[in-house]
Amino acid sequence: MVEVRGVAFGASGDEHGPIGGGAGYSARPTRRDHIAHTVDQLLAALQEAKTGEVVFVPGKVSLDFSARVYVDKTVLEISEGVTLASDRGTDGSPGALLFSDALATRPFIRTMGPNVRLSGLRLRGPDPERRLDHHRRSYREPGKGRDPKYYYSFPISNGIAATHDGLEVDNCELAGWSHAAIYLRRGSKHHIHHSFIHHNQYQGLGYGVCHDIAESLIERNLFDFNRHSIAGTGRPGSGYEARHNVERGTSLSHLFDMHGGRDRKDGTTIAGDWLHVHHNAFFCTKPVIKIRGIPVKQAVIERNWLIHPASRHAMKSDGRTTFGENAWGIEHPVVRTGR
Repeated sequence: MVEVRGVAFGASGDEHGPIGGGAGYSARPTRRDHIAHTVDQLLAALQEAKTGEVVFVPGKVSLDFSARVYVDKTVLEISEGVTLASDRGTDGSPGALLFSDALATRPFIRTMGPNVRLSGLRLRGPDPERRLDHHRRSYREPGKGRDPKYYYSFPISNGIAATHDGLEVDNCELAGWSHAAIYLRRGSKHHIHHSFIHHNQYQGLGYGVCHDIAESLIERNLFDFNRHSIAGTGRPGSGYEARHNVERGTSLSHLFDMHGGRDRKDGTTIAGDWLHVHHNAFFCTKPVIKIRGIPVKQAVIERNWLIHPASRHAMKSDGRTTFGENAWGIEHPVVRTGR
């Protein structure tokens, strides 16, 4: 965070701990109703767990689901009100590692009801690569034209898929998911916070947090090596507030995104219902946000700190967007209203 003339711009931690979670994060689940050390124990515990209970995986545990996913199409299903947790950041613990190396892990974890929580875990997907050659061959190879069928013949993966209200993901590390680390398909009141989300960068997809018809609060996360750290299809009923997040420096494309009607080819210009992007720090030279249409209500972009010198290319929208005061530049930030 930086102060300019007594006004704060950029991101800061809060009473729960630092941006990105880990050491110093205090809002950890304290219950341990079920403890799992193996794949079978975890699957059984998730079936048995009731609303309000916590399934805990110790931080030294590493669980490989690759064969289960590849052969049995296993998905970790979490019931309404259940928490799946580990101890990332406690006494130096990295948090339990749950992973799949099967390319078509889609999804790895699915919510089966509202108010599911994942806390203190490491969730590693099968594909942290950009796959630039595959994208080029699909869409840019001379004489071939645009071929989505060829592009999607390569398997893609999702870390967490939510279709119910109130998903909470906190103090987690998520990496290696070629479509999205967190895919919010439906629902509202989702809360993604104090997590490290990185290396979700498959060219053409590659999202940290992706929205379909869903709304969320995304705060105090550390982002790096994503194609878009936050994205949305822009369908009516979608929107997000992004605050106190830090983009660390590397991205394949613009950082925050909301698609418009021309992307969906639905004959509209709609780019979601609303967005509020404020108090974030962008230490990456890629464009900060692109709203590829017009929000139904409004988008507000304010109080962010950007590495860029003042530039119209850093923030783009087709309309109904307020560009408030933002701080531009690192060594001697300049406050500017607008783009």
